[in-house]
Amino acid sequence: MSSASRAPQRPSRAARVGRDRRASVRRRVALTAGAAVAALLVTACGEGGTSGGGGDTNFVTGTDGISTAAKGERAAAPELSGETVDGKQLDVADYKGKVVVLNVWGSWCNPCRAEAKYFTKVANDYAGKGVQFVGINTRDTNIRAARAFEEDFDVPYPSLYDPTGKLMLRFPKGTLNPQTVPSTLVLDRDGKIAARSLSPLSEERLLKMLKPVVAEK
Repeated sequence: MSSASRAPQRPSRAARVGRDRRASVRRRVALTAGAAVAALLVTACGEGGTSGGGGDTNFVTGTDGISTAAKGERAAAPELSGETVDGKQLDVADYKGKVVVLNVWGSWCNPCRAEAKYFTKVANDYAGKGVQFVGINTRDTNIRAARAFEEDFDVPYPSLYDPTGKLMLRFPKGTLNPQTVPSTLVLDRDGKIAARSLSPLSEERLLKMLKPVVAEK
């Protein structure tokens, strides 16, 4: 047998081109799948929605996207405590007897920035009226960014620092969607969830959530 017959045959140019194309397709598919998984893991920030995801919360959702629960049919808010953005300790249970507005926000979220001025204004307007605003800062792995947000908008109330979103997961199923930021809840004086919005709020819509709960006896 000659040395020529013993030498391995090289693939033809057409075979090499086909092999390279198949490898390129596999890489594109892998990249696309990876991007899809990453998108599911990243907290959404936008116009929000009306669903908290399953569960019986007794919410009735209006045409404006604001959900309310009748007095006597409200779920209790979970234990919410921990370190604030400014390094202090906070327990929302200490505000029982007041109406509490909980706002979930992140400095990276443009709709959060858009609504921040309204929350600052209403919080100042209702100071001393039995209303306490509390923020829940989420997905800000750099606390300096969260602090800068509060300074930029002169936020007059504290925010729990919750970079991993674990506080949101404590709420009764169907109350909040961890992928929807910003979100806002209003707690009645008994610490129960009276109203909810899973979208950015104007001053008018924020007051529409707040005023009926403040007026309750």
